[in-house]
Amino acid sequence: MDSRKPVSFGVTANDATPVSGPGRTASGVAPALGAGNAAAILEVGTVLGGRFEILQMLGIGGMGAVYKAHDRDIERIIVLKCIRPDLAAHPEIIQRFKQEMLLARQVAHKNVIRIFDVRESAGLKFITMEYVVGKDLGHLLVERQKLPPSEALEIMQQVCAGLAAAHAEGVLHRDLKPSNIMLDERGRVVVMDFGLARTVKGDGMTGSGVMLGTMEYMSPEQAKAEALDARSDLFSVGLIFYELLTGKMPYEAGSAMASLVKRTQERAIPVAEIDPNIPASLSAIVSKCLERDAADRYQNMQELILDLDAVQGKRPSSVFPATAALKPAKPFGWIAAVAVLLVAVIVGGVFLLRSRSTAHPPAKTVTLLVADFDNGTADPVFDGSLESGFALGIEGASFINSYNRGQARKTIAQLKPGATTLSESDARLVAVREGIDVVVSGSVQKDGDGYRIACKAIDAATGKVIGTAESKASSKSAVLQAMGSLAGSMRSELGDTTPESTKLAQAETYTTNSLEALHDYAVAQDQRSSGKGDQAIQSFLQATNKDANFGSAYAGLAAMYANQGQREEATKYYKLALEHLDRMTDREKYRTRGGYYLATMDPQKAVDEFSTLVQLYPADSMGYSSLGFAYYLRHDMQKALEEGRKALETYPKNVPYRNNVALYAVYAGDFNVGEQEGNKALAMNPAYLKAYISVALSQIGLGRPDEAAETYRKLQKVSALGSSFGTNGLADLALYQSSPAVAADLLRKGIDEDLAAKNNAAAAKKSVAMAEALLMQGQKAQSMAALDRAVSMSRSDVLFSAARVYAEAGEDKKALALAESLAKELEPLPQAYAKLIAGAIDLKHSRTKEAIKEFQDAKEISNTWMGHFELAQAYIQAEAFPQADSELAECLKRRGEATDVYSDEVQTFHFFPAVYYYMGRVQQGLKSASAGDSYRNFLQLKGKDGDDTLVKDARERLAKL
Repeated sequence: MDSRKPVSFGVTANDATPVSGPGRTASGVAPALGAGNAAAILEVGTVLGGRFEILQMLGIGGMGAVYKAHDRDIERIIVLKCIRPDLAAHPEIIQRFKQEMLLARQVAHKNVIRIFDVRESAGLKFITMEYVVGKDLGHLLVERQKLPPSEALEIMQQVCAGLAAAHAEGVLHRDLKPSNIMLDERGRVVVMDFGLARTVKGDGMTGSGVMLGTMEYMSPEQAKAEALDARSDLFSVGLIFYELLTGKMPYEAGSAMASLVKRTQERAIPVAEIDPNIPASLSAIVSKCLERDAADRYQNMQELILDLDAVQGKRPSSVFPATAALKPAKPFGWIAAVAVLLVAVIVGGVFLLRSRSTAHPPAKTVTLLVADFDNGTADPVFDGSLESGFALGIEGASFINSYNRGQARKTIAQLKPGATTLSESDARLVAVREGIDVVVSGSVQKDGDGYRIACKAIDAATGKVIGTAESKASSKSAVLQAMGSLAGSMRSELGDTTPESTKLAQAETYTTNSLEALHDYAVAQDQRSSGKGDQAIQSFLQATNKDANFGSAYAGLAAMYANQGQREEATKYYKLALEHLDRMTDREKYRTRGGYYLATMDPQKAVDEFSTLVQLYPADSMGYSSLGFAYYLRHDMQKALEEGRKALETYPKNVPYRNNVALYAVYAGDFNVGEQEGNKALAMNPAYLKAYISVALSQIGLGRPDEAAETYRKLQKVSALGSSFGTNGLADLALYQSSPAVAADLLRKGIDEDLAAKNNAAAAKKSVAMAEALLMQGQKAQSMAALDRAVSMSRSDVLFSAARVYAEAGEDKKALALAESLAKELEPLPQAYAKLIAGAIDLKHSRTKEAIKEFQDAKEISNTWMGHFELAQAYIQAEAFPQADSELAECLKRRGEATDVYSDEVQTFHFFPAVYYYMGRVQQGLKSASAGDSYRNFLQLKGKDGDDTLVKDARERLAKL
């Protein structure tokens, strides 16, 4: 055998150090061995028990030596593992040796090392086992650093198969690591070294509180010497998988012990964030294995194997794990700028189940728009009922993306005022404007006692027919199944290579079996697109009354309530939708789960769902758009911008997508891009309200507040809702420039307008801002009256913002009452907010250490801009100026996030200028000459008549420098 080639022979680093190459002596014995090992050393040619001839030493370690041997009785090469004679005197060591043999022999599987026997000869105890020619994964990692996802996946599938067999026999490994896993020359993977294995019921070898295993690959519960089950091995599998994919360990620290402690306290960074080339679905699987709480991991090896198979395509994909591998950063509140995403989650179809991605999709993404189907029957139930279902059915092919029909209706209404339908010719107009490739039109006709449904696909630009399809139904109740067949046929015309048997299976189950319910659903979608929110809610409710199992109708209701800011109702209906996932297509499942997580503000889980959606369906622009929103909520603004751009690439003329890119650029602090993209959106649709906000915030960030004021005034003139948004912006700008009296006057008028429009949530948010403005003027009584009114109008929408002002005013009891409500929320952000309120109260009462602790705890829970801002002030009070400087540097770096610190539709850029004031305070404390520059920067952002406590203090401090 070539000694230059790294080879292992069923021996692990835990047992012995391989001996090969120039380090070996002629006899195969390693030089300079310890005295304890000397008695375990056997000369080449030695025959043990008259049967086992020693051929070569493979390695040596603390337990003894490992040899390649020839079993003369059965003419087979084996591995012989000897134990040091001095250790053989210890019963526990011998028990471990016997245990490895006994437990491993219970498991008969190709991916588990085969143990033959435990023997004794001339006082030397040894185990005979299978000889495997290949490399252990430890050597493989040293040689290659990391493996491609496909290769790592294949290896880990075999590892899991072997462990599943062991677990099925009640055997836990307890010491999994790369050096205990062999890859032979034919690609077979073998799990070895069951020396620390035990049965689930226990073996009596170790008492409670004893930690055994290799620290680098222990589960958190193993590190704590707690009771173990199969989920502990699953954690170790996750660690090995992580290392194979990235070449790194997830809990890097200065020592093995420090790493061990770290994994009991922190979550691992997802592998896809270390290497974007790793599929999101695979990353989610690894993260789920690495959950600190065993209850959040896979509960058995078989669950993991099913998901690994699904990722590799060995079985149809269904529900991939939705794993939180990072702490969610900002999962609370509502942002109208991207509220369309919640509705988009349920737009585009209703009825085919279990659509799968194609095995070999065409290279080019096909975007299409479904025109209104002609109803050639006398039955109005077919009016508008079939199109959205057909659209979802055709999206069973991963390369096909169906354009939002509601958005198309809005566009045709602009192009042809008064248009109420979306005919084939009108759909082509929209398609050409929006850059859509294909238009599909269709019809439903009576055919004797049944129905005939036909459709055709045409090139949107040329009108050339690309393909046609037809299906028949023997009765009205069979129409939905016929639509499923029709969609499958049209997919084939567009290049789908999914086997026909799979397409037929997809057409067997429907989200709804009721055409009447489907009709109400379609009416609700049209009403929603027309801005008739209350009517849409009633139509969705009618659909659920006619079919209580209509999951997509519940999702539609949830989205409507979410956009109205009614969080509790939105959550209620999303939960009802989730009860009927089994009647949804895969796309519907991901969209519905993702929409639920957006509505409940759990951004990491939303990231997981939408990441898997776009991995499986790369043509799904709504998935990218929703994923961008989820990253925004997680405070990963660069990722949000990246995903927003992917959605825009699909539909470059989509105004909401364009403005989402503008907003994400603003939040990322790139105000030039924010202004450019916002203006592009306005050029495409001057009535798109949120684009004005993107432009105005960018103008403020670029130092042009007068232009921002003009932009907000233009917004006020667009519509009643535009007036509300514009008032928010102008008031925020007034506070930014320290003109609280101007802000209060604007807000009073805006509150009256919101109440007249029955928009209590918007009025409540304005009332909080007015309370802040009044408090800045020293009018505490009036401020508290405004704040009390805000809480009474819409308490759930102002929990944190109102609590902050109460704390600032010294109303501890009221502040703590709201903080208590925040602390009861399940999501990280409201819990972090509760900590921030407690810290603000401590800081107000000069309990500086307590405040710092609360703020630090809040930052650990959720990394918010406000958390850094508050912590900086606490450090300044404690005269910990270097620490304060670090927090303020983070605030400057993330200044775009100050534009909307609550994620609740109300601009909050007025918090930002104070960063420069506090930087001046820090620099004074550090005796830095830069303090004057910071105070001047602060005052420059303020209006010439700016008047508040910080402005006065900055002027006084600057005068003394």
